[in-house]
Amino acid sequence: MVAQTEHTVGGSVQLAPANKVLKYTFDSLPLQRGGQLGPVTLAYETWGTLNAEGDNAILITHALTGNAHAHDVERPDDAKAAWWNLLIGPGRAFDTSRYFVICSNIIGSCYGSTGPSSINPSTGRSYGMRFPFVTIRDMVRAQRILLEHLGVRQLAMVAGGSIGGQQALEWGVAYPEMVQKVIVVAATAALTAQAIAFSEVGRQAIMADPRWQNGDYVPGQGPGAGLAIARMLAMITYQSEEAMEMRFARYPARSNSIPTPARSADLGGRFDVENYLYYQGESLIRRFDANSYLYISRAMDLYDVSEGYPSLEAALRRLRGKSLFIGIRSDFLFPAARVSRLAEQVRALGGDSTYVELDSPHGHDAFLKEWQQMTNALQS
Repeated sequence: MVAQTEHTVGGSVQLAPANKVLKYTFDSLPLQRGGQLGPVTLAYETWGTLNAEGDNAILITHALTGNAHAHDVERPDDAKAAWWNLLIGPGRAFDTSRYFVICSNIIGSCYGSTGPSSINPSTGRSYGMRFPFVTIRDMVRAQRILLEHLGVRQLAMVAGGSIGGQQALEWGVAYPEMVQKVIVVAATAALTAQAIAFSEVGRQAIMADPRWQNGDYVPGQGPGAGLAIARMLAMITYQSEEAMEMRFARYPARSNSIPTPARSADLGGRFDVENYLYYQGESLIRRFDANSYLYISRAMDLYDVSEGYPSLEAALRRLRGKSLFIGIRSDFLFPAARVSRLAEQVRALGGDSTYVELDSPHGHDAFLKEWQQMTNALQS
């Protein structure tokens, strides 16, 4: 195995330089659905210091198009500088004066970890759609290998939202002996049929784009239009009707600086909500790989924590430590009632489970916006 970038002194992993993305490469990863991936590189960031016992670590798991940059030490009070910035740091919910906080980019992504845009060593070209199918369980297994390399023996917490919440739940079920507390935010044991349907429409938009070329597009020349549409559709599921009415209502477009998609027609002017969707679509094109979107969104769809166990109850019974489930009142993608029901199931099986609900109009995205409510929930 090949280690990179961090060093160990006196049994403690030392603080990495400010905002530095680290990488660790290991030989191979056996995959849940068969075959293996290798070599595997994980990009990650850390904050704080691992103690000599290796038991004060917190793993943060990111959402679908997220990355390892959950906290920005140079701009700790800027909510836009990193995706969970205001929750991480000295004295905050994920207290870096007490804990060694880690966030790694999942396999299948395009932010430094091995994914479809990575070079396949057997061909010298990008994997594209020849990349093997990876599951949430595979992502978690890769994270465990990274933690073992870092010297982590026990996780004080593992926490994440959306697909990150699926990873957190998987951690608690797959490695109960290693996790003291699981924090599942805006996620459940499996997606609903409606959520899967929306996800598939997004993937079809990508694959219907002529520039997708069965996944063999040149980097930077991929299916931008299809990826933008997929993002536009996803953003609708991340919002709520309440939030959209509050922010956009039926206002006409208030800015002419946001470009209209190339295949649009002038049908009597634009609404402000359309501008918002165009902006979100264009933003994702500039930062994300379309094939990664296909792989990760499908892994999210197919995740079922009970897979490989006799029943859902058998899987949930494996949770040994504390579990915190956080739902969002207005969440369309992972309805609060389903998150609450999952917490109740764990309690009914004898688990130490708590449910907290964010009273927010912001839909699924509230876990990336409601900082005070999130802080209160995480400290409950």
